[in-house]
Amino acid sequence: MGVEKTMAQSDLKEATTAPGTGANAVAAAAEGSSPSALFPSYARYPIHLVKGKGSWLWDDKGNRYLDFMSGLAVANLGHAPEKVAAKVKAQLDELWHVSNLFHIPQQEAAARKLTEISCADVVFFCNSGAEANEAAIKLARRYHQKVKGTNRFEIITFNQSFHGRTLATLTATGQQKVKDGFLPLPEGFKSVPLHDLPALKAAIGPQTAAVMLEMVQAEGGVHPVDPAFVRELSELCKEEGLLLIIDEVQTGMGRTGKWFAHQHYGIEPDIFTSAKGIASGLPAGAMLAKAYLREAFPPGSHASTFGGNPIVTTAIIATLETMQEERIPEHVAEMGEYLTGLLKETFKDEPFVQEVRGKGLLIGIQCAGPVGDIVLLGQQHGLLFVTAGPEVIRLLPNLKVSKEEIDQAVAILADVIAAYTSKEGN
Repeated sequence: MGVEKTMAQSDLKEATTAPGTGANAVAAAAEGSSPSALFPSYARYPIHLVKGKGSWLWDDKGNRYLDFMSGLAVANLGHAPEKVAAKVKAQLDELWHVSNLFHIPQQEAAARKLTEISCADVVFFCNSGAEANEAAIKLARRYHQKVKGTNRFEIITFNQSFHGRTLATLTATGQQKVKDGFLPLPEGFKSVPLHDLPALKAAIGPQTAAVMLEMVQAEGGVHPVDPAFVRELSELCKEEGLLLIIDEVQTGMGRTGKWFAHQHYGIEPDIFTSAKGIASGLPAGAMLAKAYLREAFPPGSHASTFGGNPIVTTAIIATLETMQEERIPEHVAEMGEYLTGLLKETFKDEPFVQEVRGKGLLIGIQCAGPVGDIVLLGQQHGLLFVTAGPEVIRLLPNLKVSKEEIDQAVAILADVIAAYTSKEGN
């Protein structure tokens, strides 16, 4: 199946002919008349996407793509979800931004909804997952130092984890590649092997404040955490007086078939974070915590200029309302089981595919070799997906994906892998 030209010409014209904007501006920069005005910090694919609806994206040439990336788990309700768009458009006519020095009703309503679907009692809004994790680290330190009166500040994380790109969160990340060139790194972080309880216990000292964990190491290869280890970790934190922080930036908001991935494990973290799909593509993040941590963040202790403004919190409310009305987590659980089963059946006799793993609609396909070229072949055949390390294909369809779209995606992926492995040397 090749890339389809299905976008209406009127849609293409509207999306691509605005002067100095959209794909035309990107293309002009790419064509080399002058160097791009952007830092080259992204290795970009040679595709200029201009329109999206549901599970589909179109480029400036009219090619249609089945999107199994969802903007890296951001477009959870599909592209341009109508209910969210309608409420955001209405808010645009009322008020865009107001300082957090004033009460923001939409922010209070969004926080209330988040606490209703989780074990959290209080919420802090920011702009991204890295900022949410940064806030969690700061809250853990400040709680121990200002509320408990101790000198605890160290955060223990796990090898192959990923927690963000700020100086603190990249230091917390258990992957050396993200730290290259950013020395000196801030002190107060240790990383130990995942599932190694003795190593974890050995790392705990008098200055340890918290342990930070992803329930699925998404960027690190899509590795779900073992339930027995999670229970042992939770009990260990209680015994040692440590805060348990769960990074739900990618796994939260229904991605794994529950509102938050830790809900699969029967634990209640002290702090957890969310971003990506929380506002259906608008830049938003949230740190959620238990009530007793409220006093650690009094006025003036932490802030975010744009965090929780009326526009993004309206999007959060509309996203949550849509997910509740349409029972999205339940749909994810069903579709995740279907997708995993179909992948395992499709590739059971394919030696290049070694394992299919994940939770809900966060799926990793462990392969016997590098998969970068397979990603490019997928694009040529009209399917977008991403990697999770050099040898892992990561699938992140939107949470409303249908069985028909899953069937289509797996069929394309099977053709692509077959074409790749049939080449000499693969």
